Amino acid sequence: MSFTTVRPASWQVCLTCGSELLETDPAVRCTGCGGLLEVRHRPPELPGAVLRTLFQTRCCTRPDTTHSGVWRFRELVLPGATDEPVSHPEGNTPLLYRESVARWAGVPDLFLKHEGHNPTGSFKDRGMTVGITQARRIGAQAVACASTGNTSASLAAYAAQAGLPAFVLVPAGKVSMGKLAQTVGYGARVLAVKGDFDACLRLIEASSAELGLYLLNSVNPFRLEGQKTIILELLQQLGWEVPDWIVLPGGNLGNTSAFGKALEEAKAWGLIDRLPRLAVIQAAGAAPFAAGFEQGFRERVRVDAETVASAIRIGNPASWDRAVRVIQATDGVVLAVSDEEILAAKGEVDRAGIGCEPASAASVAGLRRLAAEGRIDPHARVVAILTGHMLKDTDRLLGGPAGRKKAVREIEPTAAALARAIKRDRAG
Repeated sequence: MSFTTVRPASWQVCLTCGSELLETDPAVRCTGCGGLLEVRHRPPELPGAVLRTLFQTRCCTRPDTTHSGVWRFRELVLPGATDEPVSHPEGNTPLLYRESVARWAGVPDLFLKHEGHNPTGSFKDRGMTVGITQARRIGAQAVACASTGNTSASLAAYAAQAGLPAFVLVPAGKVSMGKLAQTVGYGARVLAVKGDFDACLRLIEASSAELGLYLLNSVNPFRLEGQKTIILELLQQLGWEVPDWIVLPGGNLGNTSAFGKALEEAKAWGLIDRLPRLAVIQAAGAAPFAAGFEQGFRERVRVDAETVASAIRIGNPASWDRAVRVIQATDGVVLAVSDEEILAAKGEVDRAGIGCEPASAASVAGLRRLAAEGRIDPHARVVAILTGHMLKDTDRLLGGPAGRKKAVREIEPTAAALARAIKRDRAG
């Protein structure tokens, strides 16, 4: 596509061959070379200082303000959308400080951005509100995704709100019951595939167009436009003062891609004056991106993924190319941590009264290692992203039947039995 007049508010660009598509083109990959697409926006007409004020005045302060922490930033997300978005609302997640977690991580100036406070319990809602809104704009008749659980729950909820049929492919036997229950409860059709997440994604990508399904995995560039607002919102919460580091879990690398895009646009459009560094943390059993980083990204790495952190149990990240560009642009780092380190970090976050699913805790585990190794200055200001709610993976939390028996002890209904139990617990 070529533009012979003024560019529209937004359009799509192939990151591989540079081909341009209309904003309303339903393809989720380049129709010429199969490369990943990115949404580009015409720069806002307002200067950065005015935009910052505008975003703040929309922030939930009056009945006529924007209650969504995504659509508050609509000029930077989907400026051409004129209809009402499909919104729960989502976003407006807290930026938390807990001294105990900061001390354990070795970085006193640490904030936790908890995306588990979104409507379905994960950051996926930020991308899905934009993805489903775009699906309705282009007249999609049904939507679909492959998922390890969080995407499916979010897709099901927003599709139900929009009145669209939703189809979800999950790896058989590898999705937590909490996430599966959400997906079924919201009315999506769930198909368990005998394979891992990567097999699910290959299958749905190859079949979606032929089956008339609009694909809403993170290969869809409109998903990333919504996920950009994690960065915009945390910057707003910090008074637009840029932290030194942002640390996040890495699975399919959609957030890594979205974060980099948000930061580059925010700097280009005058909202911030510098870029923070990004640290992407993967589980050691699902760490192809960390392996690629260690070899200077000379080649793409694929692995057979296995980790307790099911939300990032991905061996062939779809957003690899985008994420490489982001790490290079932010002088970022990529690190793999063990399941034991992830669960130790989760324990600290849980005991601080915050709670998160295992994949979220990867960010805190990785930060602790990077600080201990001197790769992150202990005096740095750091924001670590928690991507999902504690109740997303209760089996892991309670350790199965044996763990539940240990955590929840039965007693007789007598005062003496109660006293003995409390005395025993206090004694350790």
